[in-house]
Amino acid sequence: MKKLMILILTLLITTVSFSQTDLTIEKAIQIALQKNSALVKAKYNLESSKATVKSAYGNLLPSFGVSSGWSWSKIEDSGGSQLDYLGNPITVPATSSDTRNYSVSAGGSVTLFNGLANYANISSSEENYDAAKLNIDKYKKDIVQLTTVYYYTILKSEALLKVKEENFKYNNKLLETITERNKLGSAPVADLYAQQVQTGTAEVEMIRAQNNVDAAKNTLINYLALDVFSEYNFTSEIDIVNDSNMDTYINEFEDISSMVKAALMNRSDYLGQQKTLLSAQDNITIAQGGFWPSLTGGYSLSTSSAAVDKLFDRKVWGVNLSLNFPIFSNFNTETSVQYAKVNELSAQEDLKALERQIKIEIKQGYLDFQAVSKALEVSSKTVISASENRRVQYERYSLGSGTFLDVLQSDRDYQNALSLRIEAEFNFHSVRQALLNSIGKLSYKEYEN
Repeated sequence: MKKLMILILTLLITTVSFSQTDLTIEKAIQIALQKNSALVKAKYNLESSKATVKSAYGNLLPSFGVSSGWSWSKIEDSGGSQLDYLGNPITVPATSSDTRNYSVSAGGSVTLFNGLANYANISSSEENYDAAKLNIDKYKKDIVQLTTVYYYTILKSEALLKVKEENFKYNNKLLETITERNKLGSAPVADLYAQQVQTGTAEVEMIRAQNNVDAAKNTLINYLALDVFSEYNFTSEIDIVNDSNMDTYINEFEDISSMVKAALMNRSDYLGQQKTLLSAQDNITIAQGGFWPSLTGGYSLSTSSAAVDKLFDRKVWGVNLSLNFPIFSNFNTETSVQYAKVNELSAQEDLKALERQIKIEIKQGYLDFQAVSKALEVSSKTVISASENRRVQYERYSLGSGTFLDVLQSDRDYQNALSLRIEAEFNFHSVRQALLNSIGKLSYKEYEN
């Protein structure tokens, strides 16, 4: 029976281990770029914008249509007495006749001039299409940033969990040591009770750290629209605690003015807003087209006959020109122009607001980057100092020249220093990603292959 239970447990463990799926940060970004709801909707809108461009070009071409018809009528006259044109009564015989008619016509029309509104419509639709493409580009960069932050959160939580696990092992071992010393009479019972509390606290913190890891994983899984009940193995070559490229990261950003210039040249949302402004200006031209005369041309070919086999014996060709002068449009044209100008002013204001927002993002991001860089440097030194202090306090306590409270406090300081170091590392990478995205230097194309 015991062997059977061992076999079942072994199979269960093997099944769980095989059911885990490796999910690297590159794979996570690829999934996000495929399943993000906002991005999918933006792609649908892009197809609509593309169709609008095609329709705008089609308005320059002549329209063409074909129609056909058939009619039948029957006249029955029962005859009788009637009056002729002079008022004399006459007798009219009963008559009956039916008529059939077959017809075919083809033709269409073309707008020859409408105040250049048709050309402005092409330009406007193309600008909107370009803006939609640039917005998708910005969506993708935002997805890369957010997915990276979610993934870094998992790495940070796992690093903090390791700290808590090591802390629990350290305190558990220290508890065993103090227990033995208490039995020998070299350690007071108060130290034993204090260490028991410390060990219990370390275990609780370890459990909380594990919960934080699970919560971080669930957040990323939900963002990627994956099955939350599946097991994933988050593996990455990035070590946020010991990244060898830190010096390169710190020196990769220039002064704020240079970064702002780069952002205004590279930010997809800023370039897209410029396209939107150009489209609004084209809409003014479209609206002003109502003040101009419009010239429309038409052409047609028609034929009709009482018999199908003689349908094309008689053909009628036709060409026409129609020139319309707008005299009074109930102020509708003026209203359309005014709306178009207001939309242009709104687009200009949106562009200015976005430019201010970009400058603020870069300025604040650069200041945050400098702050986290300094915090990372300080936290690294603090870990070294706290580690040495803990070692010294433990040795002093072992030699009887130090108190156990000093040992506990030095251990708390060391654990806090480790946690702050990991938080500083995570904040450094997160702020760096945000600053790169603010400048427009985040790339996503390598994840779409």
